[in-house]
Amino acid sequence: MDSVGVAAAAPDTGPGPAWQSKCPWGAPSTTSISCSLADVMSEQLAKELQLEEENAAFPEVVAAAEGPFITGENIDTSSDLMLAQMLQMEFDREYDAQLRREEKKINGDSKVSISFENYRKVHPYDSDSSEDEVDWQDTRHDPYRADKPTTTPRRGFIGKGKDITTKHDEVVCGRKNTARMENFAPEFQVGDGIGMDLKLSNQVFNALKQHAYSEERRSARLHEKKEHSTAEKAVDPKTRLLLYKMVNSGMLETITGCISTGKESVVFHAYGGNATEDKVIPPECAIKVFKTTLNEFKNRDKYIKDDYRFKDRFSKLNPRKIIRMWAEKEMHNLTRMHNAGIPCPQVVILKKHVLVMSFIGQDQVPAPKLKDVTLSSEDMKKAYYQILNMMQQLYRECNLVHADLSEYNMLWHDGKVWLIDVSQSVEPTHPHGLEFLFRDCRNVSQFFQKGGVAEALNERELFNAVSGLNITADNEVDFQAEIEALEKMNEDHVQNHGKKLSTFSSDGDPPIYDE
Repeated sequence: MDSVGVAAAAPDTGPGPAWQSKCPWGAPSTTSISCSLADVMSEQLAKELQLEEENAAFPEVVAAAEGPFITGENIDTSSDLMLAQMLQMEFDREYDAQLRREEKKINGDSKVSISFENYRKVHPYDSDSSEDEVDWQDTRHDPYRADKPTTTPRRGFIGKGKDITTKHDEVVCGRKNTARMENFAPEFQVGDGIGMDLKLSNQVFNALKQHAYSEERRSARLHEKKEHSTAEKAVDPKTRLLLYKMVNSGMLETITGCISTGKESVVFHAYGGNATEDKVIPPECAIKVFKTTLNEFKNRDKYIKDDYRFKDRFSKLNPRKIIRMWAEKEMHNLTRMHNAGIPCPQVVILKKHVLVMSFIGQDQVPAPKLKDVTLSSEDMKKAYYQILNMMQQLYRECNLVHADLSEYNMLWHDGKVWLIDVSQSVEPTHPHGLEFLFRDCRNVSQFFQKGGVAEALNERELFNAVSGLNITADNEVDFQAEIEALEKMNEDHVQNHGKKLSTFSSDGDPPIYDE
């Protein structure tokens, strides 16, 4: 038997040594696969054989194909679900890129930055996102923020022996008070006390707490006052609406701004609009807005409740009605003075607590008060005699007492004196009318005597000259006593015989609008 025959017969001899089964001179053992011609020509069988060869040669490619990566080579584009997932992933990538651009635009070079990390839609297999793009500010944990102080357990102390710490410890209480400051109102700036490890004593914390509460109440009061009343150089919404209606109706062309503020009103300058058939509007107007609170002028009720023209309409329970009566009172008094020829503003219209008058001045510049202007001796003497004449006219022809006459309520314009602010003016039959007249005489006399007018009368002589009474008292105390006696007699006469209320239809008053 030759060697070839021995080698071929070796596999059939059964189990033997390993070197016999792997003889280097033997022919390789091949298993013949029997198949038909149809199987050989089958395309499916060829693909299966090719796939087996590729799996045997490149096993890592098969492992990668089994992963979650979605590429254009290993997907079936005929599946609608797979196409929807690919489109959604592309949309999420564009959305995240837009968020990153917004972050960069908003933050800029600021040390404090914001993050939209919680709004991102990054998929776990999104290769565009990397860990280095996520800053510590994009996470919920801030490594630079100090942790809040830990509270003591329910038993009231921690530690053992000499290291015991109770809830009354100074350091623990200080840190706890610092943390409690965060409960203050947002308007109260407390700073980063926890980060600085600030320790506040109970006394300091209680003082800060009381101050925070008082500031919160004060801001609430200021807000309410601004909403419901006229403040300094400002008006409430209702008054602003009245002014808008005046401008829209063409009565006023424009309102330029505030020219004066007082204890009872705010005065604005405005340019007049188109005149009507029954109303002449001056080129420049003064808008007097009476304040709708009684906080700054609490004693104004005594000028109304004892005035027989308004006594039956007085109601102290409604402050807004008092303000309207106060504005109406000034309108009637100005009308009386204007009809008597006394230099004063001319009334244009009255709407609720807003009184429109002619402007005393020129080109938005109001006429100066008598206390602010420097007059020569001749002009000062001329002004004194003019005021004396106006006081007599006011008392005898208008049947009024100014009740607040001083250099603060007299303007100097066009070489003469103009009287303003007559809302508190009363009739001489008022229970305190003569007292108000004597006070006006004292103010006028003292001002012109200090101004160097030698002909100026003293207050008692000026009172007799204006009122026509002949009170011969040697001193001021007796003089005022006689004045009070006359007022008492007048009041008794009114109570016994009554007094006919003055009607304002004869004064030619402008119309009153109460919307």
